[in-house]
Amino acid sequence: MDRLAFNAVANINEQRVARQMTTNELANVSTPGFKRSFEAAMRPVQVEGPGFVTRMQPRSETTDNINLKPGTQMATGNDMDISLSAQAVMGVTATDGTLAFTRRGDLKLTATGALENGAGHLVRGQGGGAITVPPGFRVTINDDGSVYATNPAQAGPPVPVLIDRILMRDARQTALDRRMDGLFQVMGKPPGTDIAAVAGVPLPSLTSKVLEGSNVNALEVMVKLMEQSRSFEQQVNVIKQAKDADESGASMMKPA
Repeated sequence: MDRLAFNAVANINEQRVARQMTTNELANVSTPGFKRSFEAAMRPVQVEGPGFVTRMQPRSETTDNINLKPGTQMATGNDMDISLSAQAVMGVTATDGTLAFTRRGDLKLTATGALENGAGHLVRGQGGGAITVPPGFRVTINDDGSVYATNPAQAGPPVPVLIDRILMRDARQTALDRRMDGLFQVMGKPPGTDIAAVAGVPLPSLTSKVLEGSNVNALEVMVKLMEQSRSFEQQVNVIKQAKDADESGASMMKPA
């Protein structure tokens, strides 16, 4: 009977990663530009060691490979909101100072005029540095990522001035995984690794005054969470039944 309990406990422990991924996706249903990850899977593994010859240990096989499927497009009319096309990503400065990528496009200006997104990550320009706009200037962003600033106090017709171009990369042929801070990085490479350009692939573009929502399907995630909860209950019941069967067997062996 101990084998049943052993396998049930092992299954509960290994499913924790899948539950964490599911709850994280559910918590970010309304986060702009959030991307869900590929599924976690379970596979049996032979347990080694004395007394474990016939036992199989369930093991969670997971990858945090980012699913760049576009989310819902929401027209906001805000000049600072952008939505990246196809599987493009935007370069930002991570909390550790290295280059990282994101799809979150709710941009804003800091008190010093630096361009950042809603998560507080500074947006990088083509040269690798932060994009800074003079205080009080009005910002417009073109489809190619060019950031223009206009001085509203300027006499006569306002003349937009090119500040920089947002660092954008095409990630359709590059596997990305999630960093601890929620940003993306090139899978299997050191933090800060840039995405190599692909010959023959058009440069990424964006749409201004539009914000991309999360690509998480709330209904699908809720159903998955319910299935994981039922699986947890089933494994707990297996442990209880193994305990009851073991106690029943022990009571039968007691002398009358």
